[in-house]
Amino acid sequence: MTRIFKTIIYMILVVVLVYGITYAWRAFPIISGYGAKNLCSCAYVSGREADSVINNELGSFPLSLGSFEIDNSDSSAYGSVFGLARRKAIYRKGFGCTLISEISEQAVRGQKAPHLSFQTLSKDKEWPFGDEINYDDSTINFTKLNAAIDEAFFEDSPEKPKNTRAIVVVHQGKVIGEKHAVGFDEDTPQLGWSMTKSITNALIGILVKQDKLDIYEPAPIAQWKRGDDPRQEITIDQLLRMSSGLEWEEEYAGPSTATNMLFKEASMGEYAASFPAEKAPDAEWYYSSGTSNILSMIVRESTAGNYYNFVHQELFSALGMNSAVMEPDASGTYVGSSYMYATPRDWAKFGLLYLNDGVWNGKRILPEGWAKYSSTPTPTAPNGEYGAHFWTNAGAPGNPSTRYYPDAPTNMYSLNGYDGQRVFILPDQDMVIVRLGLSKRGNFDFNKLVKSVVASIKTD
Repeated sequence: MTRIFKTIIYMILVVVLVYGITYAWRAFPIISGYGAKNLCSCAYVSGREADSVINNELGSFPLSLGSFEIDNSDSSAYGSVFGLARRKAIYRKGFGCTLISEISEQAVRGQKAPHLSFQTLSKDKEWPFGDEINYDDSTINFTKLNAAIDEAFFEDSPEKPKNTRAIVVVHQGKVIGEKHAVGFDEDTPQLGWSMTKSITNALIGILVKQDKLDIYEPAPIAQWKRGDDPRQEITIDQLLRMSSGLEWEEEYAGPSTATNMLFKEASMGEYAASFPAEKAPDAEWYYSSGTSNILSMIVRESTAGNYYNFVHQELFSALGMNSAVMEPDASGTYVGSSYMYATPRDWAKFGLLYLNDGVWNGKRILPEGWAKYSSTPTPTAPNGEYGAHFWTNAGAPGNPSTRYYPDAPTNMYSLNGYDGQRVFILPDQDMVIVRLGLSKRGNFDFNKLVKSVVASIKTD
């Protein structure tokens, strides 16, 4: 009996060891890649100190298992776990940072960076067409507004730190409230994470306006056009609405298709497009960063050799978003799901574009009605929570009590990003609210923020 018992224990230990080695083989490159990429971007795009990034963005488990360092000799960052799975991310002007994956560093560095051409913002003109900020607004109770903004920064629970880094409130096209955390200011570009998906929506919209894409036609993905592949029926609209039916695993607690895409793949769009159809299009809503990178690949292919200039000239320069940096994967395609940096005021400009139905300074940037299309809930989204690469607040059909922000207007919609990034667009209030930070899920009350800011509008 003792011998059998020892054999069983030995077998269990072998299984645990094999599992541990397998898990480490899959997870360590993701941990080191995540750290290298984010340290690189925070240091070279946001201009932050490496120690601050390592202690804050990379200080919690499992990232705390890694070792991360900056190399200023070639504007890069490295990550490893216990000395294993060493990864490198490189900074290039105009491109931001890119994680080296599958393609050689030499080949990545050989990619031609975009020609940056932004409009000059006059210090004598008022925002958003200049740099001057005038907080005067007779329709706002500034005592209430400032209290709401201060509350967003006030740390009242050590167990649930808010870590708010920026708030910007825009009303009737003017900045009426703004605050920044220590170490951040109005000139600090900050990562939007999945708010980048809404940038991808805008790029698709511009191509629709230019008659280069039809969102209700099948997506132009060459590998889907072969034989009787069911994926050839998937439309751009279904990709925008996260209802393509493609197989995907949007999980971040460990290795998954989403984390493999972001931290192991050279061409994220091609990787996401390689997955089979799991369900019929429009049968189910499932949030997928993979579909965003498929769309980003479509944008690149639809703009031929003018891809980088198209993104900057048609969107960022047109809006005067001079801080905007959209970062590409190793293949050179912008990571349309996740990697966009901009200052809080520039994120507010993007929200204002949609608030004004795609018109900027008298010029139509997006197709007429595109903002309405983007903010219309997807029929299969169970709680009316998602439109076309924007989050919505409608609630389940016939049951608005299920909406994510119960004290906010039902027609409010937003850009949402990991760690608590938000740009709220409130059409009825003619308002945009930007909140950026580093908050774990549940640590920040977005419903309270919106409710309190809206309450500052005078009703008499």
